[in-house]
Amino acid sequence: MGLFDKLAGWLGLKKKEVNVLCLGLDNSGKTTIINQLKPSNAQAQDIVPTIGFSIEKFKTSSLSFTVFDMSGQGRYRNLWEHYYKEGQAIIFVIDSGDKLRMVVAKEELDTLLNHPDIKHRRIPILFFANKMDLKDALSAVKVSQLLCLENIKDKPWHICVFRAEIRKHVYGIFWAVSEIAPYTLK
Repeated sequence: MGLFDKLAGWLGLKKKEVNVLCLGLDNSGKTTIINQLKPSNAQAQDIVPTIGFSIEKFKTSSLSFTVFDMSGQGRYRNLWEHYYKEGQAIIFVIDSGDKLRMVVAKEELDTLLNHPDIKHRRIPILFFANKMDLKDALSAVKVSQLLCLENIKDKPWHICVFRAEIRKHVYGIFWAVSEIAPYTLK
């Protein structure tokens, strides 16, 4: 995971701790994406769906990450807001092959963006349009349009495509770390 270290070095970060909330509907691939972001020696071989939430901690030589992996099942989504104050960045995962629940994902995103603990903060949001390998997956542009991401004017955001089985999607993480950097240099 030398890429995290290089980026942190360029940004002048020294052993900073970053709290990241990972949100999205159930079965969108949040846990798998988090696993791919970890250094290879810390990755799990078997991924199981998150029930409630789990906390993943991992380090690079320059940054210490605490990722709150929040369950996307309907009955657990109300837990998300209990962690909003602690979050310095948000990863929002969308199953680009699940066209039927895109409306639900948008409702959850709107609820998140209008929450008092998020609304007035310039917290960066990294969107992963996951499962791009599926035959009928929506493009990142179409996902962006359906979620009305162009209306997010007061927060830095970025959307990137992701196929969890391929570990070549780190450019989105570069963006997220560069956006988080100003908040960790206090």
